Amino acid sequence: MPLIKTVSPEEATGKTAEIFATFKGMIGTVPQSAQLYAISPTLLELQFNSIGYFMKHPTLNMVFLAFVRMLVSVGTNCKYCIDFNKGMLMQGGLSAEVLDAAMKDPKKAPLPEKEKALLLFVLKAVKNAHSVEAADVEDLRKLGWSDQDIFDATKHGANMVAGDIMLDAFKVTND
Repeated sequence: MPLIKTVSPEEATGKTAEIFATFKGMIGTVPQSAQLYAISPTLLELQFNSIGYFMKHPTLNMVFLAFVRMLVSVGTNCKYCIDFNKGMLMQGGLSAEVLDAAMKDPKKAPLPEKEKALLLFVLKAVKNAHSVEAADVEDLRKLGWSDQDIFDATKHGANMVAGDIMLDAFKVTND
């Protein structure tokens, strides 16, 4: 039970109810994380729009983004987000063993080398932003990533840290 009163799907009205219906249609349920964000309808809408942006991203695919979220959450030790994203990846056909190996060593993530390089960069940035150097960004450019791709992927990882803090601070449990 969260420490703060979340908004259940039955209680949702207006734009919150619309967003909840979209979640239900997309994944069959309204995640507890959305119910937490619904405490502040404007922040729920911002979060929902961010999800929509990344779902339509022209170069960052959903598998890559799920790995970003899962592995950032390993670093913050957010069980909710680790399990949620691991479940998404497993529904996509990856085995628990493969995902467990990636959680222990992100270099084992079953991604193309170009995506793996960007994933490792994001993990480095969210773990210690001061450790990022110009050469790190240049290496990603040489692999064909644009500055927008690098920025967007890093923003996705940084947002995950913030989300993990909110979920853990208010003791939101797994769906």
